[in-house]
Amino acid sequence: MTKNPKIDVAPDGPYMVSGEVPITSKSPVVSEQGEPLTWKTTPATEPKTKVALCRCGASANKPYCDGSHASHDWDSDENSPVGTYAERAKSYGGTGIEIFDDRPICVHAGFCGNKVTTVWKMAEQTGDSRIRAEAMAMIERCPSGALTYSVDGETVEPDLPVEVAVVPDGPLWVSGGIAVTQSDGTALETRNRVTLCRCGESASKPLCDGSHKDTGFTG
Repeated sequence: MTKNPKIDVAPDGPYMVSGEVPITSKSPVVSEQGEPLTWKTTPATEPKTKVALCRCGASANKPYCDGSHASHDWDSDENSPVGTYAERAKSYGGTGIEIFDDRPICVHAGFCGNKVTTVWKMAEQTGDSRIRAEAMAMIERCPSGALTYSVDGETVEPDLPVEVAVVPDGPLWVSGGIAVTQSDGTALETRNRVTLCRCGESASKPLCDGSHKDTGFTG
């Protein structure tokens, strides 16, 4: 049972995770065409009272911090999107569902489409309950919460545990409504799911914007 779980962004340093938050790993399970289908979770580590996770991208002990941020040349500035998700997200409508998308926090995990269609195209076809159900499932696998949906005006979120999951070669997937506070003391909007940058290159730090894909980040 987590105890007041929270993440504090250290000035020019790591993510300080406290409250005995489980640290695990989640990897995409892909089709023969390389399409992400679902997530595979590894067992969580024994929760600790406090742990430091790397955000500069240079630690030799990823996902944990080894102090490399002090000698590594990186931009630690935080530029998270202004306002709340509800204020930023664009509606794509739908029948029996309303689909929303907030591009600046997309991590390009790829669960929003396949070789046949995408969530955005599916929004126009949600009068078909089978397509609506598929769109819901795809959106619920979005780690950052860039994609969400509402039913009858109420946002529906997947049931996610309170944990931090490391996505290989990608961000930290923070779930379960863990509070995140930036280094200047500004609190990010607390959400059921957010993703935090691990490569040090995101333009939306501390949130991930998918830059790890462009920079070839590994770890």
